[in-house]
Amino acid sequence: MEKTPSKKTLRQIILTAFVMVFALTLISFLHTVTSAAEGKSASLKPVEYNQRQLVMMAVQGFIAPPGFGEPPYEIDPQGKITVFPGGGSITYNFRTGDSAVRLAGDHVEPAVSLHNPGRGGGGASYESRGLNGLSCIGNKVQVLTGEAKGAEGWVVGKHGGAEHVMVDFPDDEVFRKLAIGDKMRIYAIGVGMELKNIQGVKAINMSPLLLEALTKSGMGVTEKGKLRISVTHRIPARIMGSGLGRSHVYRGDYDIQLFDEKTVKEYNLESLRFGDIVAIINADHTYGRIYQEGAVSVGVISHSRSSVAGHGPGVTTLFTSREGKIEVVIDPSANLAKILNIR
Repeated sequence: MEKTPSKKTLRQIILTAFVMVFALTLISFLHTVTSAAEGKSASLKPVEYNQRQLVMMAVQGFIAPPGFGEPPYEIDPQGKITVFPGGGSITYNFRTGDSAVRLAGDHVEPAVSLHNPGRGGGGASYESRGLNGLSCIGNKVQVLTGEAKGAEGWVVGKHGGAEHVMVDFPDDEVFRKLAIGDKMRIYAIGVGMELKNIQGVKAINMSPLLLEALTKSGMGVTEKGKLRISVTHRIPARIMGSGLGRSHVYRGDYDIQLFDEKTVKEYNLESLRFGDIVAIINADHTYGRIYQEGAVSVGVISHSRSSVAGHGPGVTTLFTSREGKIEVVIDPSANLAKILNIR
């Protein structure tokens, strides 16, 4: 006569069966998700552009000294007086990948700031406009003078008004050797870039090196003819400020206002970092910066927050589509520090 299984044994059999079914279901689900992701990635085509037509030329800049206004304070929209460090100089502790919001500064530029006062002097000089306009994000930089001579880095931002170009170096020791006034050469290439296998998307301030690095990071053209790119944040065009009204975006940036606490929290803007690739929704930059429903523009965070009305973290444009043919995917790692292997 067979022995009847005890209640304890039956419970163990049922539990074991449940665990096996759950495990098989989970494995099947993960396989499906992975296959879908691989298929999605495989369906992307690399962006093609007029590589052989692009002109590379040398532009030179000098490490800019920091400046200070008179009086030294600014007044924020609530009437509070602030005195903070600003643009220019060598910024040792806020570089690509560091917070552009959580710092006691105003329009701080990450890493090293270059300018070229040229013959006329000042940020509006012919040479400074050439430095800012021809330099593209991701261009190679080489130090020409001083203790750090020979060191190589990358362009990581462009600041309008001051006409500064920001550069960063993967070797931390370079910063210890740099001095204000040191001369650097930028191998400027990217102005004149045209995308060949996608319609309705314009590339601006984009170097071939950054384009290729973004492609390796997952950027590409979808089957529907859209540019898919990873960004850290989606930003509504309604909060964009200083920089509006320009007829082009080949120099400088425009600012994300952080004065509305509800919007800052909703879009997680306190987490913005130097070098973040971000999308501005309902913004067209084809011929200047305007509000346009359905448009999408993508750029990089180039300078820090500000306490001055209308100002905030600056965005230098990389792509724009009036027709909204840019598809963005949120990825917290979409930062130049990783994309260009700076840090």
